[in-house]
Amino acid sequence: MTQGRVPRQFGSTEHLASEAIAAYVDGELRMSAYLRAAHHLSICAECAFEVDSQQQARRALRRSGDVAMPSGLLGLLSQIPSCNQGDPADKPPFGAHSADSPVTSEYSITSRIWSRRRRR
Repeated sequence: MTQGRVPRQFGSTEHLASEAIAAYVDGELRMSAYLRAAHHLSICAECAFEVDSQQQARRALRRSGDVAMPSGLLGLLSQIPSCNQGDPADKPPFGAHSADSPVTSEYSITSRIWSRRRRR
C-alpha cells in the first residue's frame, strides 16, 4: 500500500515576506535566496498564489500608460521658494507650544497628577 504525500503546513513566519515576493518577481534576489524562494514556492500554494498576483500586478503596471503631470503643478512647485511665510526666526520651533496653549496646559495638569500618584 502506498501513502499519498501530505502537503506541508507552513506557519505564518515560514512564508515568504511581501518584500521577498516582490524581489523574486522583479529578479532582484541573489542566487541562493532565489533558489530558496523557488523551492518554497514549489511546495507552498499560498506563496505561489502571492507570486502570481504580484506578477499580474507587474504586467498591468507595465501595460498602463504614462502618468501625466497636471499642467499647473510645475508652476505651483516653482513658486515654493518665493512664498512669503514670514521670517522663520520669528516662529517657535516645530512642536513648541506657548505656556498658555491647550497642549501645554494639558501636559502640565497630567504631569502634576502623575507626580502626585507616584508620591502616594
